[in-house]
Amino acid sequence: MADGPEVELNGVAVNVTIPEDLRWTGERRGEAHILTSLTVRLLPDGHLAVKAYGRPVAGGRGGYVSFPVPTDRPELAALVDAAADRAASLWAAHRGLA
Repeated sequence: MADGPEVELNGVAVNVTIPEDLRWTGERRGEAHILTSLTVRLLPDGHLAVKAYGRPVAGGRGGYVSFPVPTDRPELAALVDAAADRAASLWAAHRGLA
């Protein structure tokens, strides 16, 4: 939209399900969580930021607590990259408000 309003975005985020074979367990406040989703944010400078979220292994409702994504797992980095590419494709093909 060359003639549309100037829009300032401070971040764009997508939620991604972690495939079962890539999930891991993290511990917070003495409680183990199985990490099942990622929130991937596109920062204003073009870089990506990611946090993992999940549910307590023991069951029940746990707090909404973020976990870092391990940097030593290339398969997780590939999932983040693929999610960003897929989100970009979907955003580029949007059809406007329904």
